[in-house]
Amino acid sequence: MGLHRSALRRRRREDAAATTARNKIVKGKERSRRDERMLEKIKTGSPPYTPTVMSWMSRKVGKPANKIATEDIQALLA
Repeated sequence: MGLHRSALRRRRREDAAATTARNKIVKGKERSRRDERMLEKIKTGSPPYTPTVMSWMSRKVGKPANKIATEDIQALLA
């Protein structure tokens, strides 16, 4: 006979928790590398920035990309 359904669900939850724990470390490192990369592009570039940079800035500032002002950009660089 196979495993009972509740045992399968428990195993899936445990597997998912372990996967999340492993991915949290990897994704955290990638986020910090992306932050460094985007800040470097902002420092060396000039407006208009690429859509990738604008999307990143939008998430960091908490505003839509078309509402980001130069003061917001300066606050990111500070």
